[in-house]
Amino acid sequence: MKRRRTKRRKNVIVSLLLFGFLLVLQGCGAQTSEESVSASNNETTKVIQYGYIGTNTKNLPANAEGWGFHKGIFQEELKQYGIDEVVLTGFPNGPDQTESLISGRLDFGSLGDTPAILAKSVGAETKVITQSTIKNIGYLIGAKAGPKTIHDLEGKTVAIQKGSFMHRYIAGLLKQEGVENVNLIHMLRPDGEAALVRNEVDAMTNTGVNALNLLNEGYTYIDDAENHPDLLGTSVTVVTEDFLAEFPEFPQIWNDIRAKAIEDLKQNEEEYYEFIAELTNSTVELVKEASPISYIQEEPITAEGTLLLEGTKQFLVEEGLATEDFEISEWIYD
Repeated sequence: MKRRRTKRRKNVIVSLLLFGFLLVLQGCGAQTSEESVSASNNETTKVIQYGYIGTNTKNLPANAEGWGFHKGIFQEELKQYGIDEVVLTGFPNGPDQTESLISGRLDFGSLGDTPAILAKSVGAETKVITQSTIKNIGYLIGAKAGPKTIHDLEGKTVAIQKGSFMHRYIAGLLKQEGVENVNLIHMLRPDGEAALVRNEVDAMTNTGVNALNLLNEGYTYIDDAENHPDLLGTSVTVVTEDFLAEFPEFPQIWNDIRAKAIEDLKQNEEEYYEFIAELTNSTVELVKEASPISYIQEEPITAEGTLLLEGTKQFLVEEGLATEDFEISEWIYD
């Protein structure tokens, strides 16, 4: 696989991103949760609602958060604060999760930075409490007999998940390369992979072990975000402001427990990789390549991660993809 850096050139505006994201959010303001989802540090029995990206038979997220729930670390520690249950809900993509955050069906959730920023830009009342990783790598993968370079995408169709960090990656990449005539269509990852197999699209964006699986099957490597550090995605955990008002200690509590989960997985590395491989229906070898433990951020917020958030937000605002500008420093919970 040959990787090369690109130079900045002029403009690709993927205006459908905002349009699609706003469609996802329509009508959610009137929805209410069917059960109590609040918590506070008192003696009342509480159930809280947590969202993550992904679907699997274990109903668990990946990374340190998933390991912590898998080992019961979060559940045991949170009981000390009157939280008897954490209800986990997986979502196929970020915009679906942000809809549930905005409507009050979730108290907090972990997702890619781009959908979280887009939601904030349209008024979502959330705060960032953690960046779990600052190295989400988007891949651009072509059909087996398809395009081989970024410029080969002229006049072609690319499947993307609109509103995801991979959409920000492809939009930024095309802008840097000055490639304008590309048809970007929204498909969730499984649908995009199926369309690529059937040659119904010329290329797709993908990430993690799913991207590596396609490459191992002979699909064409075109590019990935490691060639463009400014296009790397990050993952954030955001909490609704309503939840914070009732449970202001939660960010510190969550991050302290997360630190214990990280320490535990570092002491059980092979078991951790086997767990992630099972979640992703992959192999330990691919997990180690796609999502090594070194990618997990131990500090909740870092200067490097904040800079990536700022860069992503600025790009989305400048391209008209985010509705309103806002200060990243004010979005991060202090």
